[in-house]
Order: sequence, then structure tokens, then C-alpha cells
Amino acid sequence: MSPPPSPYSKSSESQSASCVAFLSLSFRICQMEAILLVPSSPKSYLEGPLAMALFGALFLTLLAGAHAELPGCKIRITSKALELVKQEGLRFLEQELETITIPDLRGREGQFYYNISEVKVSELQLTSSEVYFQPEQELLLQITNASLDLRFRRQLLYWFFYDGGYINASAEGVSIRTALQLSRDSSGRIKVANVSCQASVSRMHAAFGGTLKKVYEFLSTFITSGMRFLLNQQICPVLHHAGMVLLNSLLATVPVRSSVDELVGIDYSLLKDPAASASNLDMDFRGAFFPLAEANWSLPNRAVEPQLQEEERMVYVAFSEFFFDSAMESYFRAGALKLSLVGDKVPQELDVLLRATYFGNIVLLSPAVIDSPLKLELRVVAPPRCTIKPSGTTISVTASLTIALVPPNLPEVQLSSMTMDARLSAKMALRGKALRTQLGLCRFRIYSNQSALESLALIPLQAPLKTMLQIAVMPMLNERTWRGVQIPLPEGIDFVREVVTNHAGFVTIGADLHFAKGLREVIEKNRPTDTREPGASSAAPAPTAAV
Repeated sequence: MSPPPSPYSKSSESQSASCVAFLSLSFRICQMEAILLVPSSPKSYLEGPLAMALFGALFLTLLAGAHAELPGCKIRITSKALELVKQEGLRFLEQELETITIPDLRGREGQFYYNISEVKVSELQLTSSEVYFQPEQELLLQITNASLDLRFRRQLLYWFFYDGGYINASAEGVSIRTALQLSRDSSGRIKVANVSCQASVSRMHAAFGGTLKKVYEFLSTFITSGMRFLLNQQICPVLHHAGMVLLNSLLATVPVRSSVDELVGIDYSLLKDPAASASNLDMDFRGAFFPLAEANWSLPNRAVEPQLQEEERMVYVAFSEFFFDSAMESYFRAGALKLSLVGDKVPQELDVLLRATYFGNIVLLSPAVIDSPLKLELRVVAPPRCTIKPSGTTISVTASLTIALVPPNLPEVQLSSMTMDARLSAKMALRGKALRTQLGLCRFRIYSNQSALESLALIPLQAPLKTMLQIAVMPMLNERTWRGVQIPLPEGIDFVREVVTNHAGFVTIGADLHFAKGLREVIEKNRPTDTREPGASSAAPAPTAAV
């Protein structure tokens, strides 16, 4: 069960309140100055209120900026991806057009009675098609001079003569122009907000045959004109249903607020509507982790906002330092950043070295304690912090290390406590839809909080403890970080051929897209159970069709 949406944290509220108070006070001071500076002349008198209005507009702008939330994750889909989207989208469109249901045509010409029924669209043949971004409509599909192959059943009655059978027909000069407007819904999910459509069929052709071929050719004008009219009226409702219902069921597979594991969740809410330009589509996500036990907690975002400039790959994903900081602080608050090694879990060489180092303390203990198992307890004392530079990504960690003996059925006996500072390297990678991280231990030092002399005595332990971290701790961390966290993409779409680039304060990953599953397969899996037939949709706007 997904946790409830997270509001702004208390620290964010106090920060916003302080900002509002400051702006209010500044505005009053400017207002007083404007009043004091008003001279007696009418011209100058008009300048006072004008100055106040200008100051007011300035402060309102600053106030709006103070409330804007910075994204922790950005995604850019470039025009390079549109060819792949077009291939999969046209395959889906063809399958949808095959669902068109055309009412039966019945009529009479003199003594001829005819009935055209069971009209089915069998194939869409494309001559020219384009998919491109449009700033106002977000995503636009244009098909020109296409053709639709149809098959229908004919029945003809002339006096006592009856003829029936199936006829192949084609709708030629088919033009379709449909635009999908994307927006953010109340839960922060991307959705298709509107579908506009224009469709037209220029001409129809039916290949009649049989003994009454001449009769059908005589009636073909009435039959094909009626079929063309009905086909024009059915294309746009089908596309409207495909966009508003079926594509939205696909977008519903994009994770918004979900659990990463049993301790931590992630919030990928859209902060604003997607922004389209002529060459790309940009989306800003909150990109914040949170502990599941504190679903209403959130870390204030004071990191550098990620910037996306590249357009060479199909998709770019950017993560700020805030994205990783919120993950590490969430695990810290969840109590996950601690580790205990007892008895056989402590490497034997380290066990011998520690007992020799603290021999003077151990020999003073009672015989029941001297041979007790050794315990190492490692506990992170503050949330780790991530630093991203063009040269690489590092994570700074400060932890306490407690060494103790744990005699059975007796309280443990502490031998020493020290502070450990470590710097980890982090390498990012995208696999499928998961952002994965490989950690390495770069720097490590230990020191005592008691005295400088004790810190000097700890120097011989530095190398063995570093080895212990590399053997016992780092594999455990990498096992978790390499599992990764899902990126907000629909089901069935994966990243391939990624390239990672570090910047000052954020990292970008460029990749190409791969459809691991077809749109039809994913949509059928997630199709809403209460959807109506396309033709019955009352929400569909009236199509614009040329008859």
C-alpha cells in the first residue's frame, strides 16, 4: 500500500514563513519611503504610487520564487526518441483502427434493396507520417495520404433475385492529425489531459464482382459515399479513447510515490506540467527519498538545480546532490546505517590484533570475560553527504566504532570507542529502468575523541580496520546499492547504451530507449476494467472530419 503524499517539511515551512515576513517588512519600508519622498507637485505625486507598484511587483516575484520547489530529478526526451516512438505508436494505432465499428448500410434504389454489414478495417498502409514536439500541444502525430484496407459483407435483393458475399474495399487519401496535451494531475502523475483530432478520407473504392457486378457498380456511388462518411466519423473517437483511456493506463505504470524496500520510499511527483519545445520534452520530478516510518518527513532541497543541455541521445536523466542526500538521510533516520560484527564475524587477524592492542585492558578483567567473543559495532553518527564534481562523485561518512567483549549472560565490556571518517567513491549506471551505484572506499582514518595520544595509539589499527571495511562492509553496501532504484518510466521501456557525465552539483545520464514490451501488451495488462467502447465515449470531442 503506497504511503500518503508528503507535505512540505517543518523546516521548509519555517523558511517560507521567514521569507514572507522579510518581504512584508521590506515592502512596508519601501511604502514608507515612497510616501516620504512624495513632493507637492502633481507629477511627483504620481511617481510615488508608481514606485510602490513597481516595488510590489518585484516582491511578489521574489515571493513566488521563494515558494518554488527545486527538482531532484529531471528527464528530457529528445526528438531522437520520436522515431522509435513513432514505430511503436503506429503499430498501436493500426491495432486501434482495426477496432472501428461502422454501422450497417441499408438502402433502396428503385427495386434494388442493398445491405452492407460486418465492415472491418484490416490494415493501415502509410505513405507519410511524422511525430514531433509542439510547444502548445506537447506531442503531435500527422499522417498524410494513407490508406485503409476494409472488408465487408454485401447483400442485394432485386425482385426475386438475391446475391450475397464479401467485398474487399479501400479508403484512400486518409489524413490524420492528432495532438496529445500532457499535464500533471493532482497526485503529481503525468497524464494525457486532452486529445485533439482531425481526420478525413478522400475517396473509397470497392472491388465488386459476381453476376450482379454491374448492379453493384451502379450502386457503388451510394455505398462508398456512405461508408466514407461513417468512417470519417469513427476515426477521431477511436483516437480519443486511445489517448485518454489507453495511454493514460500506460502512464499510470510510472511510479510516483512508491516503496524502494522495507525501510525507504521515493517520491517522483511531477512538480509542474511537462514543458515542450520544438526539439525535446522536459519533466521536473521531486526526486526525494523518505523513510516509510516517517511518511510526512522531507528533506529541504538546497542543492544545485540540475541542468539539461544535451540532445544527442534519446533521453537524458539528471540527478542533483539532493537526490542522493535524501536517500542517505532516509536510511539514516530509518536506523539502517549501523552494523555489528560479533565473534566469528570478526576477521581472525583483526581479532588477534585487537586483543593484542587492548591486552592491558583485557588482563585486568575477570577470567569469565577475558576469553569472551569480540564485538565491533559500527554506527553512522550523522547523515552521509554526497558531493558531485566533474572529476567524480564522493560520499562523506562519519561513524563511531565501538570495540567490546560480550561475555555470555553478562553485560558487554567496552574496550574502546573511536571515530571513523571515510570517503567513498560512487559510480552511477542505468540498467533497464534502475539507477545503480557502485561504491568504493577511497579514504579512511580513525581517531579518538578522548585525546591526541590515544589517536596516535590507534594508527596501527588503521590498515586492518580499512581491510575489514573492504571485506565485510563494502560488499553489503554494494549489494544494496547495485539493486538500484527505479526511474520514472512507463512499464515496458528500458534504457540502453547509457553515458554518465558529472557536473558541478549534479550528474546526467544520456541513454537510448528500448521497448522491452509492446505498447499493446502493456496496455492490455493495465487496461481499466470499466472502459467503454470507443464509439460510446461521451467525453470525446466532436471530430473535425472532411466528408
